[in-house]
Amino acid sequence: MFIVHSDSVFRVDPTVSPEYNVSNPLLKLLNLLEKAHLAAERDFYVIDQLQFLFPFNSLTSYGPKGNDANILDPSQQDNKSDFQKQNVKDFLTSDTFLIRGLVNVGDWTGPFIRISYRGGPDSQLSQIANHQLGEKIKLWIKVTGVATSTLITVPYNPLSDRYEIELWGYPDNNLREHLDEQGQEAFDKGSLQVRTDLIHGSISDFNREGLNDRYMIEVASSNTMHPILPLHIELAWTDMSEKFWDSQNGDNYHYEFNMILRGWEHFLGTGISPNPHGGVGFLEYRNLMSNYFQYAQRNELGRQLNSWNFNAFGTKNHGNQFEPFFSVDYMDLHILKGNCGIGLHRHRDNQEVFLMMEGRGYMVVGDWCKMPERERCFEIRTLKSGHFAMLKGGNLHALMNSTDEDVSLFMFGGYD
Repeated sequence: MFIVHSDSVFRVDPTVSPEYNVSNPLLKLLNLLEKAHLAAERDFYVIDQLQFLFPFNSLTSYGPKGNDANILDPSQQDNKSDFQKQNVKDFLTSDTFLIRGLVNVGDWTGPFIRISYRGGPDSQLSQIANHQLGEKIKLWIKVTGVATSTLITVPYNPLSDRYEIELWGYPDNNLREHLDEQGQEAFDKGSLQVRTDLIHGSISDFNREGLNDRYMIEVASSNTMHPILPLHIELAWTDMSEKFWDSQNGDNYHYEFNMILRGWEHFLGTGISPNPHGGVGFLEYRNLMSNYFQYAQRNELGRQLNSWNFNAFGTKNHGNQFEPFFSVDYMDLHILKGNCGIGLHRHRDNQEVFLMMEGRGYMVVGDWCKMPERERCFEIRTLKSGHFAMLKGGNLHALMNSTDEDVSLFMFGGYD
């Protein structure tokens, strides 16, 4: 169930159009990504597996155009041919950023999580502590139900003006000797730590030969970089004295990496089918999304309707029922030119799929509404050729081609 969030809507004069080339929110978001620091040199990281969470406190959207300019309540913005009302004007990030991904150490490739908190006087914790935080703060964290037994000390990073800690799931006790100079400095400082109590698994958990005819969610379900299961993180921040807390009044902060991304490495199940549908030879398949067989109860293709949603038949008179199917209003092919981005916007009602046919780009999925599973966030992942991302009703989204080459997209779904 979505929780409506009260944000501001910027009324646009009916006689003008927004100036999207000035202070564009997609570029603002990607600037945060570009400034993100990692503990070791980038050669240790599988760059296209990096995933970013940028939580935000508030959002400003553009209002409708023309005769609908005064309809500033999003639940009443029902003109589906007006795309201006979907577009985001600005946002204000919160204090915490998170990154997860894969690192290479020797012959081991496995997961890490990086958690950082805003430095300087503007953070919530700094204000609570009368701006006396110092060079370190502390973190309480729970990852997929496993909490740290003691608070983690998080050092200040002057290069990013943030308090930052990186937790690796490296299984041996000789990590430091495998690191570069930058990584060793982070290890000695305590901003890079081995925490196999919190960070689990390796890439070998998902070797193809062990997956035949298996349901993916039953394989290495505790792996911090599981291909399809969400990763839930709960945390709270405190000063070194543990007297002052930024813990959302004791409820703690809840974050989740949960972008629906599927493809050759991200699937529900896989196998080999002889004589497919009465044909000849052998077919290797991937179940990506399905309402059939053991997948039916996941309801990934369906959506829960809210009072402000149109259903698949274009009416709000639906009694808030659950639609167990994906309704499609359009199918498009797109060529996204180099250094071009599909802007940050929301779909209030409909679902949508972005399938990357050729090339790669940064896929952004976020929360227009407050979802039950996490604070509102922008989640960013690399969308590669042969993979698709699926947007649900209430999601914000965007796609940036930050290369000089064209990328090809197939998109289908419904508009707001």
